[in-house]
Amino acid sequence: MEYTVQKLGRLAGISTRTLRYYDEIGLLKPARTNSSGYRIYSQAEVDKLQQILFYRELGVKLERICELVSSPDFDTTKALHEHRTELLVRKEQLDRLIANVEKTIALNEGRIATMTDREKFEGFKKQMIDENEQKYGKEIRAKYGDETVNKSNAKLMGMTKEEHEEAEWLTKQLYSTLAEAFKTGDPAGELAQKAADLHRQWLCHYWTDYSKEAHANLAQMYVDDERFTAHYDEKQPGTAQFLRDAIHIYTGATK
Repeated sequence: MEYTVQKLGRLAGISTRTLRYYDEIGLLKPARTNSSGYRIYSQAEVDKLQQILFYRELGVKLERICELVSSPDFDTTKALHEHRTELLVRKEQLDRLIANVEKTIALNEGRIATMTDREKFEGFKKQMIDENEQKYGKEIRAKYGDETVNKSNAKLMGMTKEEHEEAEWLTKQLYSTLAEAFKTGDPAGELAQKAADLHRQWLCHYWTDYSKEAHANLAQMYVDDERFTAHYDEKQPGTAQFLRDAIHIYTGATK
């Protein structure tokens, strides 16, 4: 079956403007253009659009989606299995958060007598662990070993409300200080070294054992792994490398 851009948009629940944009950037080209100038999409484009929307739902950026679905090695069946696995993980995360909300409602309505502060945050902490495992687990476990990662996850799950709030505060301080330090262009400067120290303090909320070598290695991963780089470079390109350099100076990895 073939579809015009309007019909495909209605079928997929997206705007015709989005489909035209996908055409412009080469993400989803129509099969042909008819004599009246209308874009016509065939079954192959419908299937490809389904893949694109799966990746979009999972938070993958358009540039990366384009690389994936345009690759000659792209395996549709394998990709669908991966989507299913990731969606099941997300479903588990949502189920856990829903259970947490329901328990909190029950507490507020007097249907249960108590709910510890730790229980109130368990769903969020487990979600953080699951997301980190999904995104970076393979690399982190290969680099630091299962025992180290498992201990770190256990430490996160055991955090008190106060420790969690302090970790969140440190995160905000780290990013704001790093942004100001980046403007100076000097990874050895006072602001940059303050950012490196804030990064150490933040790590110590999640690591059971801190070492300068491990800190320096993690900073190097921020540059070597494009996912970490994209995270730190989101607002200002070059931030990941700047942080790496600052941490290497801070830990003595760079003399």
